[in-house]
Amino acid sequence: MSEQELDVVSSPVLRFGTELRRLRRQRGWSQNELAKRMGYSNTLISYLERGQRSPTKHFAVKADETFGTGQAFYDMWRRIDRASLLEGVEEYMDAEGRCRQLRTYQTSLIPGLFQTPEYAGALARAAVRRGSKTEAQAEEYVVFLAARQKRVLDRANPPRVHAVVDEGCINRLIGGPKVMARQLDHVIDLADRPNITLQVAPLSLGELNPFTFPIVLLTLPDRSVVGYGETHARGYLERGRLTCAAWERDYDQLVVESLATVASLDRIRAVRKGLE
Repeated sequence: MSEQELDVVSSPVLRFGTELRRLRRQRGWSQNELAKRMGYSNTLISYLERGQRSPTKHFAVKADETFGTGQAFYDMWRRIDRASLLEGVEEYMDAEGRCRQLRTYQTSLIPGLFQTPEYAGALARAAVRRGSKTEAQAEEYVVFLAARQKRVLDRANPPRVHAVVDEGCINRLIGGPKVMARQLDHVIDLADRPNITLQVAPLSLGELNPFTFPIVLLTLPDRSVVGYGETHARGYLERGRLTCAAWERDYDQLVVESLATVASLDRIRAVRKGLE
């Protein structure tokens, strides 16, 4: 198998482009003609066929309509969309959508469930600049995050949420002062909900902080507990009873050592005031 063929097999973006080019040529259409039929520029068609741009959902649906391929292009787009998430995240989201209690500790960023679209967008755009996401993947991520927040926080019977955030999360300026100010306002508003508890782990906690990495603990309907953690490469769901029990013990200790809820909100408001 040639290097190009290996790339097509491993990359869903290249597979999409290769199939787009194959069907276009099969019908005897030029890139210009396909662009006119679909209502896009021939430059975009060229980029997509070479795998230099990721397709959008709208483009995939339009391609299926143009070629009469059912939802073949849409299914390929879905694989591209899922590929933009860390491996293991989908399994976690399934558990998150069913949980009765969610406990989380975050080390450097506001928890995803609490992020505003502007805050999440700033993070996504930074990933594009680094080359770790395409523009299309960044846009889809922000949409995906909003849907995830709605599914978990705004469902009929939302879970009990206890979030402990490292003090660095509220002090790290993401997206500039205005974006960060709105983010902190949003966190304060969420903390008013009866099912959400928020605490700040002060930097002075030092070595007494039992965690050096972000974690999530989910209590499922059958009262079993699973944990979740991430590396830069993948996410993983931890089902081991001993490991989850150890994480629960450490989390309980973190809660005791962190600022009380009132003091935590006062600390957040002080940071928010400094952004004005």
